[in-house]
Amino acid sequence: MAEDTFTLTTFYSNWQAYQEHIKAAAAPLTAEQLVLRAAPGLRSIGEIALHIVGCRMFWFTEFLGEDGGDAVKAYAGWNEAALAPGASIPPAAELAQALDHTWHMMAGCLARWSPDAMRQTFPDDWDGKRVELSRAWVVWHVMEHDLHHGGELSLTLGIHGLAADFPG
Repeated sequence: MAEDTFTLTTFYSNWQAYQEHIKAAAAPLTAEQLVLRAAPGLRSIGEIALHIVGCRMFWFTEFLGEDGGDAVKAYAGWNEAALAPGASIPPAAELAQALDHTWHMMAGCLARWSPDAMRQTFPDDWDGKRVELSRAWVVWHVMEHDLHHGGELSLTLGIHGLAADFPG
């Protein structure tokens, strides 16, 4: 058991470090920089950040039923906003704060959930098929989602010559 805990602690602390890189990359951006895209038809830098926050909110609060508290309730619906053409992008400071607030909400859950809680399943409709998704699956899915879109964010920043100091 101690080895399992060490492994999970390692993953979670590295995920937190990655989260800090995403937040630090987004925080200093101007409104003009937040609308930059890697290519036409792809999400802008701001839309990517909205999508990361929105995904966290959906899976942890709507799907798993966690109470994110008042600090994160304002971010409900950010995932849908990121998908809408011409989405209104909040200022960089608000995006960074949303990344921070949602991270702290998730970290609180991760610290509280036991191995048995991680095995608990929740019903979902996956393309018309009923499936049972465990908390562990949701945590992995949100982590890989952060990694995927963090890479997209880093690439888009780099294309435009902006600081993209993510771990390699």
